[in-house]
Amino acid sequence: MPRPPFLNVIVQDLGVSPSVTGLCAGYENAAWRAEALAARLIEEIPSFALTHRERADFGDDTGVHLMGVAVRKIYTTDKYKRRGEFGELLLHLVLREVFETQPAISKMFFKDAANDTVKGFDAVHVVAPDGEALELWLGEVKFYANRADAIRDVVSELHEHSERNYLRSEFAAIVAKLDPTWEHHEQLAALLDRRTSLDQVFDAVTIPVLLTYESQVVGTRVGDLAAGASPTETDDYRRLFHEEILAGLAAFNAKQLPEQIRIRLILVPLHTKKALLSALHARLLAWQQATN
Repeated sequence: MPRPPFLNVIVQDLGVSPSVTGLCAGYENAAWRAEALAARLIEEIPSFALTHRERADFGDDTGVHLMGVAVRKIYTTDKYKRRGEFGELLLHLVLREVFETQPAISKMFFKDAANDTVKGFDAVHVVAPDGEALELWLGEVKFYANRADAIRDVVSELHEHSERNYLRSEFAAIVAKLDPTWEHHEQLAALLDRRTSLDQVFDAVTIPVLLTYESQVVGTRVGDLAAGASPTETDDYRRLFHEEILAGLAAFNAKQLPEQIRIRLILVPLHTKKALLSALHARLLAWQQATN
């Protein structure tokens, strides 16, 4: 029996360009669910950090060991406040849970040494509809507290990462990391081959852009719950959430975006980034200590 999704899709508008999705982690005991979101992210670590072959070997006898391997691939020090992998892990969760993608490679392959941050696109996933052409999803994420800063920095990267030479270099790196036993290996390798026109590649590529920020609507909701408001989600809350997401879309669209790529904007409002970082760090540290 499939488990219910963790994230609540409050806004989903595929009729605008770029399309926009607004996600909420929800509330519990008059607080935003930072601890629960951290726990959900930990569940995704094997599919985020392990190779296709390692995931295939994940089982009763190997699970704890491989979970330790996965955690150590993310980072091995306490410099968690300056790390990018937490945002990439959140992007990975959102793509798998909300958009039903499959990871093509583990981005941890791009790390040159322990504690290096990962370069290039922040996620390399595919969508493989039955009987339809493969879609390649190359994700970007900014795990920020300030929405304007997140938009500014991600737009700069979108321009850099859509340049021809950059894409060819990234495609070569992706193909080199594909597991030959993965079911979509040949199809994706052919799509990213240098002989394939970039025009054809662009037709198959989606760039999901995930931005976090500390939200006024979420903060107000937490305050209302602490003051005794009903935990039942109200139409007024959904309206305010929707308005905030559309304001984020408008701010994003006000920038000069690359025209040749298909973008999906994903906004994940937070209560405080610090609370989520602390919860993730504590859980990762516990796993490291348990599997050393």
